[in-house]
Parts: sequence; structure tokens; C-alpha cells
Amino acid sequence: MADLPPFTLAVVGAGPRGVGVLERLGANAGELLGGRRVEVHLIDPYPPGPGRVWRYDQSPLLRMNSMPEDVTMYTDDSVRMAGPVRPGPSLLEWARKVRDGGLDAEVPADVVAELTALDPFDFPTRRLQSAYLTWVYRQVVADLPGEFDVVEHAARAVGVAGNTVSLSDGSAVVADAVVFTVGHLDAEPDERERELVSFAAQHGLAYYPAGYTADVDYSAIAPGEAVLVRGFGLAFVDLMLLLTEGRGGRFEERPCGGLRYHPSGAEPVLHVGSRRGVPYHAKIGYRLRGKPLRLPRFFDAYAIDELAGAALDFRRDVWPLVAKELAWGYYSELFTGHPARVRMDFTVFADAFADLAWDSPGMRDLVARAVPADADRLDLDRLDRPLAGRTSGTAEEFGKELREYVEADLARRADQEFSADLGAFMALLSVYGQLPTLVRKGRLDAASQVSDMDGWFHGFFSYYASGPPPRRLEELLALHEAGLVSFVGAEMGVTAERGVFVASGASHPETVEARTLVEARLPGPSVTRAADGLLRQLRDAGELAEEAVADPVTGALLPSGRIHTRVSDSRLLDRAGRAHPHRFAVGPHTSARSAAAFTRPRTNALSFRQNDAVAREILALVNPPS
Repeated sequence: MADLPPFTLAVVGAGPRGVGVLERLGANAGELLGGRRVEVHLIDPYPPGPGRVWRYDQSPLLRMNSMPEDVTMYTDDSVRMAGPVRPGPSLLEWARKVRDGGLDAEVPADVVAELTALDPFDFPTRRLQSAYLTWVYRQVVADLPGEFDVVEHAARAVGVAGNTVSLSDGSAVVADAVVFTVGHLDAEPDERERELVSFAAQHGLAYYPAGYTADVDYSAIAPGEAVLVRGFGLAFVDLMLLLTEGRGGRFEERPCGGLRYHPSGAEPVLHVGSRRGVPYHAKIGYRLRGKPLRLPRFFDAYAIDELAGAALDFRRDVWPLVAKELAWGYYSELFTGHPARVRMDFTVFADAFADLAWDSPGMRDLVARAVPADADRLDLDRLDRPLAGRTSGTAEEFGKELREYVEADLARRADQEFSADLGAFMALLSVYGQLPTLVRKGRLDAASQVSDMDGWFHGFFSYYASGPPPRRLEELLALHEAGLVSFVGAEMGVTAERGVFVASGASHPETVEARTLVEARLPGPSVTRAADGLLRQLRDAGELAEEAVADPVTGALLPSGRIHTRVSDSRLLDRAGRAHPHRFAVGPHTSARSAAAFTRPRTNALSFRQNDAVAREILALVNPPS
């Protein structure tokens, strides 16, 4: 291969996902490279490794919603992939090795104390994660075979024509292959948001469409101003901190527990609501007590293959298997971790459970006989919509009820007596990793896939499994007590009338008027409304398309908003559905629907499997079979 010119690869996006692909290129090179030189161009205006989301240059108040032992960038023997495993330290292991002198890493001065004191149950700052990802990147580059050269470009990719990638600094990269490692797509406002933007402009109001909270400038929000906030997930948590403690306020530990907030006087008053009307569940702060879980048990690849029907409805045909998997994880931990709270041998229960359909009379009877306490039984409907059918007479009464709900959630998530919740959490993670297999089969009803699987179920996953650190909910309670946060309730709606925004909900009859409205959420996937100029250029040229889910019976197409890729190898598909031989895309807003670029150890992470597969496809281009 020495007589061939170097193979040039452009990686557009040098955050954790781009580094993950680079690591897999190096890991697979011994088998597939064949001696040819490879020049990798990493294109990103943000630092390679952390990228945009995890860059050091952001508020020190912002934290991860994962514990350090649950964060790794490295593969292990649980990952079912063709390439070799290259183990490395989790965030916690890295911090301990740096602290003990076993690793040489440049750690910014203001996170040294945090790194030194890091505990397995802490929730690190995003700045500490930035230091870890920077070290991982440098280690990956140092470990690449000698045939690799890496060139960093602190610029945006602004266009692709043929094999030339144009950059915002005026330079260009002529590439034999391009891989787009896209995160969540920034999007222009949708139709309803545009109406609100127009209304705000007409009446001198402030409207903030969906966006990444850390990148939005909220400085125009005045002290004491009433602000409507639609969304009660992680974006709201970031917003809450930036507009309170980020403006000079201070939280104080109470001697009897909980927090007290001391305002600075610069804070607005936040009126928050959402469809559920409650914040995401706090992250669980304990480990399993029972026997190791066997997951997935009822929603594995075999079960997906067995799903019959030409147009499966997610809620009718798939959800029962998913729910049974969650219940299996829950009851496995309850029976083996807390045997005094059940009335049946686990083996007997497991055999009977396996033969029964989810939520059938037989299963309900089995659970009633085996689990005497109603509080120990898994109720997924109540879990999904905890305020359904409940109303309060006033906003103040509802505020008291919501405080009790949050306090109970915090207590439950800190008490190992409820470790069955962690069993359900682990089962939910295993289910999420199976969804690309379901998509690849192509038998889901198109509307059901977009609205139920991508919409409702993804929302349920985030609400149950991807919530904030417990401290954030304690801060929420302190801010409510200080009069700086109030609760609109479930089914929050906002109207634009009488020159103001008006919010109402189903949990109490009172309404709130405000001159500022914030959408506290990330934009949904949308190639049509892509804010990135490169994606728009490729879309308009027909070289990048929005995934359209085909109904298996009628053939009707329903857009999903995602970048259309071939799930089997991550190749970019054009408007006509043709796979580009030398362009690839990986990330959560592609057809493959992968989750975060880094993940919990020993979970057969989908993102790692995809990184390995796309790296092997690229190396096959470097050294094509003769």
C-alpha cells in the first residue's frame, strides 16, 4: 500500500462521538488497514474531545446527570461488535488514577478540588467531564498506529461539494470519505413557535424558542420579572440554576435537612409546567441488592423477530413486551433483594410470569398474590402520568401537593429499600438499546413509530431514566419556598392574547400572565428546519434527506425529522434513497437513533457498536478487498 496516496477522512464534529469513531479506527486498523497511510481531519469550532456540549467554557454550576462510575468512553467485553475491545478508565477510575499519580493529565485548576474529592455517587460538573474527554482524546490520538496523522481544524464545515469540504476559515479539505458525527440538531422555530415569535415582536414581549440552554443568552430577562417556562426536564434544571444561583443567589444547607435559598435580588420568578406537570425523576443514589439481572429477557432480538403483523402499532403490539421487560427488572430485584416483602418463591413467580401476557388478569392476579403491599407493585400508568385525574382548588394547594410529590421522590431515590426501581431502570436501558433492531425490521406503523416510539416512549425514558441529580430537586424546593418558582401544573397550555402570554394547566384553575415565555427543551429532530448551514446545503442539493418512515401496509411516508441513514452501516442516504459510498452519519438524530456518545460500562452500548461498524466500513474503503 506504500505506493498509494494517503487516504483522507474528514470527521465533521470532534466531540465525544467523533473521538469514539477515531478510537475505533485505531482499534480496527491492525486487522483492516493494510499499511496505507490515513490522514484524519477533525473539523469542529469547539475543542476536540469535549466538543460543544462538554466544552470547559461554560458555567461551573452546570453538572452532569450521571454519576462518574456510569460514564465511560471505552469498550468492554459486553459490547457485541466485530472489532477488538480496547478497555480504558471510566470517569471515576480516571479521576482516581490522576489523583493518585497513575495518569498524567492536564486538569484545570478550578476542578482539581472536585477531582480529588470525587465520590462514586457524586454528579460531576460538566467542566470535570470536559477534562476527562480532553484526556481521552489525547490518549486516543497517542494510541493510533503510526500510519495515522490527525489534523485539527478549529472551524465549522460550511459546505460539501463532491469530495471537498469547505470550512468557515476559508480553507478546504479534499476527503476520500466524510463522517458526520452529529449531536442533537439545532432547528429553526416550527410553525407554532414562529407564530409566538411574531406575537412577541408585535407586542414587545420576549420569546425563547427551544434550544440548548447553556448556549442561549437570557441576560435580557429582568430581575423580578414573571417568566413562563414550558418544560420540566433537564433544560429547565439548567435554566433554573442559571437564572438564580447564576445571578448571585446562594443555597444554604439547613441543619434539619434540605436547603434554604438566599436571593440576590437579580432573579426572575419562574412559572413552570409541562404535560406531566412534574419534574423528571431524580437519579437513583444506590446499587442493586439482589441477584444480577438477566436483561433483556422479554424484549430481545428474538422477541422482536417474533412480532407478527405488517403494520405494528407500538402501543398495542410492542409496548406490552417493553412493559413486561420493565416489570421483569423490577420484580427480579424486589424478589431477590427484598425477599421479606414477597409471598412466593422467585423461581415459582418467574416461571408463572414468563407465561403471562403483560397486564392480563392472570398477571395481575399473580402480582397480587406474590406482592402483598400495593406500594411494592409496579404501576406504569401511574408512573407515566402521576397527576392524571387529580386537581387542586388553587395554585397554592397544588404547590403543596407537588412539593410532597418531589419530597417523596427524593426519599425513594435515596432509599435502597426501593431498589426495585433500579431494576426497572436497568431494564429500561436494555430496552432502549433494542429499538434500532425494531426500526430495522421496518414493520412499525409509520405514525406509531414517530408519535409513540420516537415521541411518547422517548419522553417516558427521559422522564424516568434521565433525570437530574437529587440536589437539583432540593434546589427546586428551596426556590419554590423562596417564592421564585411556582407550578403551572400538568397539560400546560400557553395562549397569546391581550398582548401577553397566558399559561394554564389541568392541575388547578388559576392562570398566569407574563411578558416572557421560555421553551425549556431541546428542539426535536428536523432536517427540514435545520439551523446548520452545512446540513441545509446538503438537504437543498438532495444529497441529504429527512428520514421518512414508510407505512408497511399503505406505503405512505411520514417524516421523522431525522437524517436519513442506512441503519446497517450508517451511510448517508440521498433524496432518492441511494446510499452514498463515502459519506456516513452517526448520532441520536439519525435513522439509527443512538443514545449518548459515552455510556455506562458493561451495557453493550449501541453508540459503541455503531462506532465500531462505521469505522470498519471506512477502513474497508482505505483498503478495499482485491
